[in-house]
Amino acid sequence: MIDISFLDFLRDLTNPHLDFLARAVGISLLAAIVCGVIGCYVVLRGMAFIGDAVSHAVFPGLAIAFALQTSVLLGGAVAGAVVAILIAAFSQRRHVRADSIIGIFFAAAFALGMVIISRTDGYSASLTSFLFGSLTGVSRTDIIVAASVCVVVLIVVVAFGPQLNATCLDRETARAMGLPVFLLDIILYLCVTAAVVISVSTIGNILVLALLITPAATARLLTANLTTMMWLSALIGAVSSFFGIYLAWAIDLPAGATIVLTLTAVFLVVWAIHPLLSSRRQKRGGCLPASPDNALDRTPRKEPVES
Repeated sequence: MIDISFLDFLRDLTNPHLDFLARAVGISLLAAIVCGVIGCYVVLRGMAFIGDAVSHAVFPGLAIAFALQTSVLLGGAVAGAVVAILIAAFSQRRHVRADSIIGIFFAAAFALGMVIISRTDGYSASLTSFLFGSLTGVSRTDIIVAASVCVVVLIVVVAFGPQLNATCLDRETARAMGLPVFLLDIILYLCVTAAVVISVSTIGNILVLALLITPAATARLLTANLTTMMWLSALIGAVSSFFGIYLAWAIDLPAGATIVLTLTAVFLVVWAIHPLLSSRRQKRGGCLPASPDNALDRTPRKEPVES
């Protein structure tokens, strides 16, 4: 049962004694924007597994940083970046498929994290918040770092957008066009890592995949234009995160899990009305013109074999 009204929640956000709540909302909105934009590429590539792998790959970095009493966000970023580059490098050969490479490094990184934390005293309480999220674990430094990462990732997307689009739509054609597919893979994986690292504070690294995938998949049901899809994905993620934190605060629920369930509810509603929306678009005149931004319907359902 909801014990706190929405207006009371808004008042709590301005209460200086509850400043941790405003910080939690702030970093959730920043994470939702980054995950919403990068998640569109993840959905477009059919590479949800890489999001799961990177979210677990940051775990040993969190454990090492905790053991050394340094920034856990920095530790997670370094670990995630290393695993992302390794996945991109090993995935370039034909002999082993990309999903197999991702699975190998995903399991190895998480196992390494378990070994490290098993040898560290007093890790349980602090690392639990990074596994499952926490409203009270966000500092002002985290907000500054998250805002900086958000700006950098959005600049990268704007700068490399056409190349990333081409690579995501058809990797073999991108290679034939002379695009540096390996470098673009690394850029995309590092962006995914950045999105994951700034999301662990409120969502937790176990549930962060939902923030990366669900808003983008929901937006995909509403549009076939990539730019519009990114805007909608970021908006859906931000609004769902805001109301998810409100419900978590009002009903005393885990923040990360509540945000994920809110995102899932929005997806189910859009999925239910999608046939109606599609029939209306068809009655109005048909298909969108074929262009790089409108090429989502031509996205291959399976990722081509790596070479």
